[in-house]
Amino acid sequence: MDVHAIVARALREDVKDPRVADLSITAVRMSRDLSIAHVNVVPLGGRGDTQRLMQGLDAAAGFLRSVLGQQIRLRHTPQLQFHLDDGLDDSLAMTRRLSEMEQDRADQDLPMAAEGDDQDLP
Repeated sequence: MDVHAIVARALREDVKDPRVADLSITAVRMSRDLSIAHVNVVPLGGRGDTQRLMQGLDAAAGFLRSVLGQQIRLRHTPQLQFHLDDGLDDSLAMTRRLSEMEQDRADQDLPMAAEGDDQDLP
């Protein structure tokens, strides 16, 4: 099992803190020396109280590290550092903006076809 799967399962099944109940791990990056696992998280269902979420994750980090140490085969168990992943929000904002630009362009370039008008538009 990898770090991502172990931490995700422990958060879902073992951590009872309500502050960390609704989150998704989007990525885990290990430092070069494997001493730190950078865990990117995003709250499910919107932004919510991200400060509270991060406090809950920081409080659970020691427990999660001990679970990780029991299940992974490394000389030293990595420290867990949690980071909010803004990439999803950025992607959604970019997609929304591109859709708006496409709609604006379509509104400027194409005349509206009358209902029942079967001619091909350019």
